[in-house]
Amino acid sequence: MRVIQKFGGTSVADADRIRHVAGQVARRIRNGDQVVVVVSAMGNRTDELIDLALSVSPDPEPRELDQLLATGEHMSAALMAMALQAMGQEAIGLTGSQAGIYSRAAHGAGRIERIDADRIEDELRSGRIPIVAGFQGVTEELDYVTLGRGASDLTAVALGVALQADRCETYKDVEGVYTADPRVVPNARRLIDLHYEEMLEMATQGSQVMHNRAVELAATHELPILVASSMIDVPGTLIHGGPEMEERNRVRSVVDDHDIAKVTLRHVPDQRGIAARIFEPLAEAAISVDTIVQNASEQKLTDLTFTIAHEDLRRAEGLMESICESIGANGYTTETNLGKVSIVGAGIQTESGYAARMFRALADANVNIDLITTSEIRITCIVHSDHVGKAVNALHKAFGLDQEA
Repeated sequence: MRVIQKFGGTSVADADRIRHVAGQVARRIRNGDQVVVVVSAMGNRTDELIDLALSVSPDPEPRELDQLLATGEHMSAALMAMALQAMGQEAIGLTGSQAGIYSRAAHGAGRIERIDADRIEDELRSGRIPIVAGFQGVTEELDYVTLGRGASDLTAVALGVALQADRCETYKDVEGVYTADPRVVPNARRLIDLHYEEMLEMATQGSQVMHNRAVELAATHELPILVASSMIDVPGTLIHGGPEMEERNRVRSVVDDHDIAKVTLRHVPDQRGIAARIFEPLAEAAISVDTIVQNASEQKLTDLTFTIAHEDLRRAEGLMESICESIGANGYTTETNLGKVSIVGAGIQTESGYAARMFRALADANVNIDLITTSEIRITCIVHSDHVGKAVNALHKAFGLDQEA
């Protein structure tokens, strides 16, 4: 079996853990599997590099910051290769460039354009284990471009597609995907499996277990993903597109996200094309918009509200004055003390009662709802950030997620 194994930052946080996961890789090789390894930066190394950059410059140039951040994964790849070599295994560390991962030049938020996997195939034929630095690609001019926080998952899935792997395995400091964040809900349960669509919604709405673009790519190419622990030998959670293996509760998980900011444009002219003129500049600045609510028009004026990641607020504020001026809006306001809670599960919009149960559970927990948004398999409520924890626990209990399937 050809497998891509990705190890997160906690899994390779120090020399002991690197040796531990190298032993896991070596055992898979001895069992006859063909393995390509993808590694994240060690522990908090990426944050340390960002802090170092900020100590030199208050506003680092994006290209230079990417050149710096890419070195964190380079270090992990080299050390993993050394650990495997010390165990008698042929291995070679590869940067994103050496692995043939090409990206469009959007520093800090690159998109993989193509993968030239010839080098990796050559190393596999030679009996060496390729250890690939995650989180990065290069432009045609060979400038490093990072793919966004947590995007080593994306590197692993993209390599799995390019190399026609049988499965992608991501090893983290958790035992799989849970019905809620165990740090918030102590009795959250590990799920046996999830459908791609469910995992994609969870990742998009705040779950840190998988990168949303990695799940989307895996779903497109029907590449199964196993999420498991690098520390404990447990089955993990399989993300796939086939029939579910466990008895179904339509609500599979409650997801929370504290990283929310709200922007409201006041007295926006209710005219054709206004929405495009608001959101196109945000898209060009690579600012992703989540919830959008437009109030009923009065005297051909309306208020329009949208949410974004808190980390994008400063860049969005830099655009808002010109946007308001261009459309004739009467200014804007922002709010940052917000979070969101979502229930996720295939089919919750095809049966009645799920929204009502959600709203009743939040009301009983004395949680006020600011905004509501839905998809075919998700209902999301924006709430005050101080109420996120009790909202998640209330919903987890209300939908019976603390009970064994």
